[in-house]
Amino acid sequence: VDWSPDGTKLASGSGRLDNVDWSAGEVFIWDSASGTKLAQLEGHSSLVTSLVWSPEGSKLASASYDKTAIVWDSISGEQMATLKGHTGPLRGVAWMQKGDSD
Repeated sequence: VDWSPDGTKLASGSGRLDNVDWSAGEVFIWDSASGTKLAQLEGHSSLVTSLVWSPEGSKLASASYDKTAIVWDSISGEQMATLKGHTGPLRGVAWMQKGDSD
């Protein structure tokens, strides 16, 4: 779960991972004031383990047990990039903060 930088939205991840079911993971975007679901983003094939808004709030990145990270356009919900090739489940994702150069 992560709050948008301006505090108006909340993003949450889902999915189930156990011996019985490896269900697809989804990312949800919610209106923080009303609790209304604004978007349901589908692209992961397993549990979403981490997500974070970009510093300016225009993008959302998610990590999954399916060994991928996806960068989403937080307005349209479109996938901007899918990062593949990891050898194991991803457990975290982060953005470089503004001003960081190393």
